[in-house]
Amino acid sequence: MAAECGTAAEALVGQVVLPGDLLLLPAHYDEDAESERLRLSAGAAPQGRLLCGPGLRRSGAGLLVTKCGLLRHRPAGGGAYWVDSQQKRYVPVKGDHVIGIVTAKAGDVFRLDVGGSEPASLSYLAFEGATKRNRPNVQVGDLIYGQFVVANKDMEPEMVCIDSSGKSSGMGIIGQDGFLFKVSLGLIRKLLAPKCEIIQELSQLYPFELVLGMNGRIWVKAKTIQQTLIIVNILEACEYMTAEQRKQALAKLSGNR
Repeated sequence: MAAECGTAAEALVGQVVLPGDLLLLPAHYDEDAESERLRLSAGAAPQGRLLCGPGLRRSGAGLLVTKCGLLRHRPAGGGAYWVDSQQKRYVPVKGDHVIGIVTAKAGDVFRLDVGGSEPASLSYLAFEGATKRNRPNVQVGDLIYGQFVVANKDMEPEMVCIDSSGKSSGMGIIGQDGFLFKVSLGLIRKLLAPKCEIIQELSQLYPFELVLGMNGRIWVKAKTIQQTLIIVNILEACEYMTAEQRKQALAKLSGNR
């Protein structure tokens, strides 16, 4: 019965989908899923697996929509489907890089506000070069850029500021200066896309430092407070401006320098 009520996923790409909609996948994905299990049992690595992104979850032979937005599809590799929405409330996901605010110290663990339903934990040993004697200088109110290693509905989110090789890789305590603000998760994904035009155009206007968190938080620092606020206003407005409007605004600012 569920299959009769569903709609082919390929036919809805680029259209609005609602929670509860069932998206039917082509038959070859079922065959791929079965061959995946056979290869996994033989010890071989899976190839070309279909990825189920944010806003979707698997339901039998199809995908069930869990939030409202535009359905997107990436055919590269095994293919990927996800829902692009203007969601503002962040749900922690394992592997996401986020900006957290230290709210408390509890023994050997720091509590961080990451914008989710509950605070995340961060061990003092989860920094590059940290030991029991050489502890990081983290104070309440500091900004931390880190990565989730544990994030599911049954456990408290846990962050680290090192990668698998023990290096910081740009993670850690963010400088005291700068400006922190929040945008929608959809704009963050747009800014994090490879060769993002918005970032490239802004870099020609002023030199600045930028940290993007998947939880919708952005930290910006330019040479002066005025330049920092200009960049903040442009980034906030980019969510509602077209590419042409953005270029006109940047050209006007560039002419006023």
